[in-house]
Amino acid sequence: MYHDPPSNQWFGFQAWSMERVAELYQQTGNTSAKAILDKWVTWALSKTTINPDGTYLIPSTLQWSGEPDTWNASSPGSNSGLHVTVADYTNDVGVAAAYAKTLTYYAARSGDAAAKSTAKALLDGMWNNYRDSLGIAVPETRSDYGRFNDSVYVPSTFSGTMPNGDAINSSSTFSSLRSFYKNDPAWSKVEAYLKGGAAPVFTYHRFWAQADIALAMGSYAELLE
Repeated sequence: MYHDPPSNQWFGFQAWSMERVAELYQQTGNTSAKAILDKWVTWALSKTTINPDGTYLIPSTLQWSGEPDTWNASSPGSNSGLHVTVADYTNDVGVAAAYAKTLTYYAARSGDAAAKSTAKALLDGMWNNYRDSLGIAVPETRSDYGRFNDSVYVPSTFSGTMPNGDAINSSSTFSSLRSFYKNDPAWSKVEAYLKGGAAPVFTYHRFWAQADIALAMGSYAELLE
């Protein structure tokens, strides 16, 4: 997954990693952590939209250009030749929760009003707009499910079977090795898409996202309420 799609193009990894930096800063006041956060939070907030109804958009796909400086531990460079732009935006609740935690920990130590208000707006926005009987989630259009027909490399000299009996050979595809998907009640949506129809829309209540949301709300209540 780190290569396809490239993980450094996903804002979620920014939010997760910077959350740890913000936790360190909140606990210790580390000046190096603050210097990184001051710059990152300013950039992230400039790419965040909070709508009047509480819905929001945060970065999703990042595009990088240039290169970082050659690492010099005794004199780190500023990476002035490395640049990033936001290719598209999302209302993904899991990433928004991780981002809100980063803002919460940063605001708790720095007193930054914009970080505090944006963290609250993200948490309120998902609670008021995206909550259902199972948790908090948003519908996702899954065009990537078109890859169910992608070929899987199997040497021509090998053949075998999956535990469920699916054949493994040089003609195998992602879906041919997982025929059990066809028993899923929602398979018809994916099948229609593979035949040229519209990309399916699903609402997933991922455990990691639900946990991140709960932790974000707890962190905000503990540190900023």
